[in-house]
Amino acid sequence: MPTIQSPFTEAHEAFRRSVRAWVEKELTPHALEWDRAGIFPREIFKRAGELGFLGAHHDPAWGGSGGDYWFVIAFTEELARSRNAGVNMALLVQAQIATPVIGALGSEEQKREFLAPALAGDRIGALGVSEPGCGSDVASIRTTARRVGDDYVINGSKMWITNGTRADFIALAVRTGGPGHEGISLVTFPTDVRGFSVSKKLDKVGNLSSDTAVLYFEDCRIPARYLLGEENGGFAHIMINFQGERLVAAVIAVSGMEMMLHDAIHYARERQAFGRPLIGFQVWRHRFAEHLASVEAARRLTYHATALFDAGLDPVKEISMAKLFAGDLAQRVAYDCQQIYGGMGYVDETAVARAWRDVRLITIGGGTSEIMKEIIVKLEGL
Repeated sequence: MPTIQSPFTEAHEAFRRSVRAWVEKELTPHALEWDRAGIFPREIFKRAGELGFLGAHHDPAWGGSGGDYWFVIAFTEELARSRNAGVNMALLVQAQIATPVIGALGSEEQKREFLAPALAGDRIGALGVSEPGCGSDVASIRTTARRVGDDYVINGSKMWITNGTRADFIALAVRTGGPGHEGISLVTFPTDVRGFSVSKKLDKVGNLSSDTAVLYFEDCRIPARYLLGEENGGFAHIMINFQGERLVAAVIAVSGMEMMLHDAIHYARERQAFGRPLIGFQVWRHRFAEHLASVEAARRLTYHATALFDAGLDPVKEISMAKLFAGDLAQRVAYDCQQIYGGMGYVDETAVARAWRDVRLITIGGGTSEIMKEIIVKLEGL
C-alpha cells in the first residue's frame, strides 16, 4: 500500500515520547490516589512547565516553544495514559484554554505578569466564562465590570470553573456594555484582589482530581490596563477560544477511547468464562471491531479539523462535528468496555470504571452535544 504522510514530524514524535515518559512515570501511578483525594499536587503544574509541555504552542518570547498545533494534539493524546481525566483537564486548561487569549490579546505587561509564569507552571490559570444562569449562552453573562477612573470594579459570579479553587489568575469574561454579545469584554483577573472568594468547590460525578469551583466577585477592583483587547469586543475572542477547547475535547475523547479499548481487549484475552477467554465470544469480537472502526473515523475527523485549524482557517463546523461525533461515541465505547469487566468494571480501582464516569463530561463541557448540533445546523443553512 502507498505510504500516507503523517501530520506528525520527528520533532512531534520526540516531544510525544517525552510526554509519554513523564506521564507514565509521574502521573499514572497516582491516578487512583489523586481521584480519591479530590485534588492533585500543585507541583504537577510546575513540573509540566519545566519540561516545556505547557508552552509547546505558545510564543517563545514568553517561555513557549512556538510549535504548531500538532504539538498540542500530541500532548493531549499522551495525557490519556495518565488514566486520570481530572489531571488531564486541569493541565489542558492551563496550557490551551486559559492562556491562549492572553497570548493573543494581552499587552507585554500582561504577558510578563501572567502568561510567562503560567507557561513555567509557577502560576495557575483558569478561564471564567460560565455562570450559574448561563453556560454556552455567553451573550447572557451578568458579571459586570464598571469603569471607575483607571480601574474596573467587578461584581458577579462564575460557575463550573476548572482550577477555580487555586487559580492565581482568571481570563475573565465580564459585561462592560449593554445587553447581548456586544457588551462583553475580557480581562485578566488576579485572584489576590480584595472581594474575590471561592464560594464553593463543586463535588462532581467525575474528573474528581480537578478542582471545579463557584467563584464570587464583590466590588473587586482591578487596573483597567488588565483589559484584554478592546472594551466590548470580547465575545468574538471567546468564540475563537471555544474552538481550541472543543478541538482538544475531541482529541481527549479519541485518545481516551483508545486507552479504554486497549485495556478492555487485554482483559478479554485474559478473563476466562465457560472454558474460554471472553474474546472467544463472537459478540465481543464484533463489538470491538465496530468500535475500532468508529474510533478511527473519529480520529480522522478530528485530525481533519486540526489541519484546518492549524492552517489558520475557521473550521467551526468541522470542530463541532468532531466534538459531537467523538463525544457521543465515547459514551458507547465506555459503556461496552466497562461491561466486559463485569463486576470489576464497577469499582473505582479499575481504570475503565473511572473512564466510564469521567467521559460523560465530553458531551457536556465546552458546549453540549445539542449546542454542537445547533452550530452545524446553522452553518449548513438548515
